[in-house]
Amino acid sequence: MRVAILDPFSGIAGDMTLGALLQVGLDPAWLRALPATLGLADVGVDIREVIRGDIVCQKVDFVIPPQPHGRHIREIRELVAQSGAPPRVRERADATFTSIATAEGEIHGMPAEEVHLHEVGAVDAILDVVGVIWGFDQLGVDRVYCGPIALGEGTVKAAHGLLPVPAPATLKLLEGHPVRPGPEGSGELVTPTGAALVRTLSSGPPPLEYVPVSSGFGAGTKDFRGRANALRIILADVGEPSTREVLVELICDIDDMSAEYLAAATNRIREAGALEVTVLPATMKHGRQGARVEVLCRPAEAQRLEDLLLVETTTIGVRRRAVERRALEREVIHVTVLGHSVRAKLVTLPNGGRRAKPEFADVERVALATRRPPQDISRLAAAEAERHTDG
Repeated sequence: MRVAILDPFSGIAGDMTLGALLQVGLDPAWLRALPATLGLADVGVDIREVIRGDIVCQKVDFVIPPQPHGRHIREIRELVAQSGAPPRVRERADATFTSIATAEGEIHGMPAEEVHLHEVGAVDAILDVVGVIWGFDQLGVDRVYCGPIALGEGTVKAAHGLLPVPAPATLKLLEGHPVRPGPEGSGELVTPTGAALVRTLSSGPPPLEYVPVSSGFGAGTKDFRGRANALRIILADVGEPSTREVLVELICDIDDMSAEYLAAATNRIREAGALEVTVLPATMKHGRQGARVEVLCRPAEAQRLEDLLLVETTTIGVRRRAVERRALEREVIHVTVLGHSVRAKLVTLPNGGRRAKPEFADVERVALATRRPPQDISRLAAAEAERHTDG
């Protein structure tokens, strides 16, 4: 399976991603023709080699005549719909712009459809988003992964005034993704466009093992002394993910601990890295009602979690055994419900079918924001996720 790995050691932006895609094989002629494909025939594309920290990078700039400063999301959808891009590209582009509008709407207290996308609604941002998503498709990439992102530091001047780095919408778009601040003096390194592309495209952290096929660097606009301001993309081949793994199951029985304290202890064990924690009713010595706690974990975590069970609960003994688990291949997708972004876990079934389940934390958040029952939000999210089950 062909994958792409984003290495945002100096942040990520749409133009940086396009530059890196060119170095790993995207046809420059295709990119130069993209504006006309989107009905923007008067927009030029400037592609050139630049040096960032002694590394040769590709720099992409769009030469744009006077345009409206930003657009509403419905205008962007119409433009993308008329592009002739494959449905999967249009769908992901729409998800990317919707995620930005949703994040901005949540920050400014308005529905996503009413948000006027300033920087992200400009022509260059539209070309960045569509070009990146379609570019990965052109290269035959089946899946995109992303490592920890360097955010930058300080402040940035935006349409809404002076904002902290990362900008509020950028940080909201990166929720759930590993990030790190700095380096010092770098300013903004992650644009809302870059963050939204990560949110839409990334299937999570890079695989532990892969076979590199090619790599390339896309230049950022800033040129720092002594370090490369660039994004690296690695094209790689990986085997189909194994669906079976050997894990460790830890088991203990408890009959002298109140329910609320046991619940607190099992939450602590979940937070400490357990894959699963299950509490079952059990009948103990002399007919006492108790509970059996079953903890599933990876072998490397077994000793630490076993110690935690002995410390956090009143048990005086823990049993251990090796078990084999078959896990379905899964990925996290983002759908939009009533103008809000909801994550859903999309799994691939043994027969090739796919099934999605909305994340309850997001369902609850949207239910509170819209004053709708969680069941309604879950049904709407599940219906929206069904559109993804055909790939």
